[in-house]
Amino acid sequence: MRNRISFFALAAAIVALPIGLAGCPNGGGEGGEGGGGGAAKKSIHLPMRTDGPKSLDPVQGSTVYDNRACSMVYDTLLQYKYLVRPFTLEPNLVEAMPTVSADGLTYTFKLKKGVRFHDDGCFPDGKGREVVAGDVFYSWKRLADEDNKPKSWWLVEDTIVGFDEFKAAQNAAETFDYDAPVEGFKTIDDQTFSVTLKKPVVRFLWLMSMFQLSVVPHEAVEKYGNKFGRHPVGTGPFTMEEDAWVAGKSMVFQKNPTYRDDHYPSADEITDPKDRARGLHEPAGTKLPIVDEVRFTMFVEDQPMWLQFESREIGYTQVPAEYFPQAFVKLTKQLKPEYADKGVQFHSEMLLDFIFRGFNMEDELLGGWDPESRTYDPKKRKLRQAISMAISWEEFNTTFYNGLNVVYDGMIPPGLDGHPADGKAGASYRGPDIERAKKLMVEAGYPNGEGLPTIDYYVNRGGNSPEQAELFARQLKKIGVEINVKLVDFSTLIQTVDNKKAGFFSFAWSSDYPDGENNLALFYGPNEAPSANHFNYKNDEYDKLYEKILSMPSSPERTKIYEQMRDMVLEDAPYCGSMGRERFYIINPWLKNFRPSEQFYTWVKYLDVDDSTRP
Repeated sequence: MRNRISFFALAAAIVALPIGLAGCPNGGGEGGEGGGGGAAKKSIHLPMRTDGPKSLDPVQGSTVYDNRACSMVYDTLLQYKYLVRPFTLEPNLVEAMPTVSADGLTYTFKLKKGVRFHDDGCFPDGKGREVVAGDVFYSWKRLADEDNKPKSWWLVEDTIVGFDEFKAAQNAAETFDYDAPVEGFKTIDDQTFSVTLKKPVVRFLWLMSMFQLSVVPHEAVEKYGNKFGRHPVGTGPFTMEEDAWVAGKSMVFQKNPTYRDDHYPSADEITDPKDRARGLHEPAGTKLPIVDEVRFTMFVEDQPMWLQFESREIGYTQVPAEYFPQAFVKLTKQLKPEYADKGVQFHSEMLLDFIFRGFNMEDELLGGWDPESRTYDPKKRKLRQAISMAISWEEFNTTFYNGLNVVYDGMIPPGLDGHPADGKAGASYRGPDIERAKKLMVEAGYPNGEGLPTIDYYVNRGGNSPEQAELFARQLKKIGVEINVKLVDFSTLIQTVDNKKAGFFSFAWSSDYPDGENNLALFYGPNEAPSANHFNYKNDEYDKLYEKILSMPSSPERTKIYEQMRDMVLEDAPYCGSMGRERFYIINPWLKNFRPSEQFYTWVKYLDVDDSTRP
C-alpha cells in the first residue's frame, strides 16, 4: 500500500486548527447517546500525518490514508486479529473462516446475521437494511467499473473465474450491468456465497481483509453518485456526515449506534508480553466501538503534531526522526524519564517498509521503453544505474533517521521471504560508488552530466523534505546530474504518479499483507499506473514468474524465484533503494488500549479514553 513519503520536516510554527478541533477534546460534561444514561461523551483526538484522503469510496483508494479513513466506516469479510503477532486473520463480516474445496479453488463464506448498513437517507425510512450476499458481489464488481476510476483492480485481476471477462464486456457495453453474472460468483442464500478462482492463489484470504474490497450498499452509490466518496455508507464501527470532513484539515467520525455485536478480544490472544504489561488485556469482552467520537487532524508538518502531543491534545504521535533524541535514549531506545514519569508510554515495531526513489519507465529521458521490441534502451539503464550508484542511503539514515532504519537491496522488506541476507544482493547498484557511477554516466552518453537535461523530481512537501531533497541534489551533483525538486502534497504526488506525469519520484510502500509477493507485484507489467506498478516497469520473463508464484505456497523453491525476480529488477534499476523504518510511537496517558499497526487500521474501534488523566 502506498505509504507516506519518509521525508519529515520541522515546521516553523504551529498551524491553525479548524474550528472545533483546537484545544483538548475533553468530553467531560457533554451528553452523548453513545455514553448512555447521561454519561459523558467519550471523544478521542488522533493525528493523521498527511493532508489526508481524497475519497472515502473504497474502490478509489490506494494509500495508507485512504485505508485509515475507510476502515472507520466500512467492513471487510475478514480482519487482522488486533493483539496477535505474527499477523493472523479472523472473521469480520462472516461467521467463520471460509471453507475451501479440496482443489483450493472454491471458497465458501457465510455472513453474520443481523449486520446492518448505517442508517441513512438512501434507505426507506432512513433505516439501514441487513447485508446480504449480493452486496459483497456488487461491491467487488465496482472495482471492475472503469467509470468509478478504481485504483486496485490489480488485486483481483486474472484471479476469479469469469471476472475479467465480465469487466471487459461491461465496460464495452453502453451501460454497466451490475446484475450481469460472473461465473465465479455464486449466491447460495442471503447469507451464503462462494467464490471460485481460476487457480489457487495463496494471497486470496489476505485480500479479504483489504479495505478496497469493503462492502457497500448499492442504494448509497446510486443516490449519491460522485458524492459517495464524501458521503460514505457502510457497516463499520463509525459514521461520518459530509460536513464533518474539512478536506486537508480534519475529519470527525461518530459511533455507529447500530454496529453489530462485536467485542474486544480475549486476554488469551495477547502474544507480546509488553502488550500485557501495558494492560491491553484488561478490556477483554468490552463491546465495540468503545468511544463515541473520533476526531482526526491532518498534519502535513510535524511540529504542530508534536506540540499538540506535548499538550496532551492528541492521543499519540509517531515520533519524527528529528524528535527522537528528545523523547528517547538513543543507545537503549527507551523512553526518557521526563516522559515516562508523566505516564507517557511507547511502542515500536519494524515496518514492512519499502522506501525508494522511483523512475517512470515510460519516461523518454529516464525509462527508454520501446513497446514494439518490448525492450529498454541500454543507455537509459546505465543512467538509472549511475543515479543509483551516486546515492548514499546510509547518509540519509544517519542524517535524518538517527541511524535507526534498515538499508537493504531489493523491494522485499526485512522479515519476509526474498529479503537478501544481511540486506545485500549481488545484483544491486546501491551506492555510494562515485567512480563507478561516473563510468556509467559515460556509458550512458552523459560524461560528467554533459547533455543531460535537468530532471524533475517529485516528492511530498511535508516533513523535512526540503532538507532531504537538498542532500539528494548534492549527492547527484557529484556525477553531473541536476534535479528540479517538485515539493507537492502527498495526494498530488500520488495523482501525478498515477497519471504517469512524474519521471522521477519518491514515497514509500507499506506491504498490504506479510508476503514478499505483494512487493513483487509492484513490478508486474499489467499492474502499471494507476495501479500498484508506479514504475510502469515491464519485463515479460518477470511477468511469467510472477504469475507462477501466485499459486505457490511458501517453500524454498518459491523463495528462490522471489530472489530471481528481485535480482532481475535490480539489474534494470527502475528504482533506487531501499530503506525500511522502525516506527516509534509515544502515547499519552489518557489514550487506552492503543496497539498500533501499519498493516491494518481497524484498531481505532478498540481504543478507549480516560479523561481523569487529561490536563
